Amino acid sequence: MRAPIDILDARLIALLTEQPRIGILECARRLGVARGTVQARLDRLTGRGVIRGYGPDIAPAALGYGVTAFVTLEIRQSRGHDPVAAHLATIPEVLEVHTITGGGDLLCRIVARSNADLQRVIDQVVGYEAIVRAATIIALAEQIPYRTLPLVESVAAQ
Repeated sequence: MRAPIDILDARLIALLTEQPRIGILECARRLGVARGTVQARLDRLTGRGVIRGYGPDIAPAALGYGVTAFVTLEIRQSRGHDPVAAHLATIPEVLEVHTITGGGDLLCRIVARSNADLQRVIDQVVGYEAIVRAATIIALAEQIPYRTLPLVESVAAQ
């Protein structure tokens, strides 16, 4: 089976991760390939969903949201996941939601300005009738921030 990316793709992704505002021409120069090669690689990686965006990486704490929490939700199965996800999408402090296995049905990463504000956000989250129960874990410190570059490098080396 062919690897989904190769070494050049990995080098391109690493360069864009380190310097997201770099232009295609400068990418080509630094990677030692033609501009068309970089553009074709980016188009392919984007088209296949490997690269999902080029936006800035936002730090919620720098916006005043210094509390991060992970909330496991138990939902009424008869309602399904989609309506609950639609409700959660209306709450700006809900950063991501995943369907999970185990004791809960959904896992949410949320942020808040303070512990008191976290209570307000959780009240908004559980204020939907299809949510039965919530269990909250407050993150004390970020040991490893969200990252994908080590994975990209590992896949490219296969």
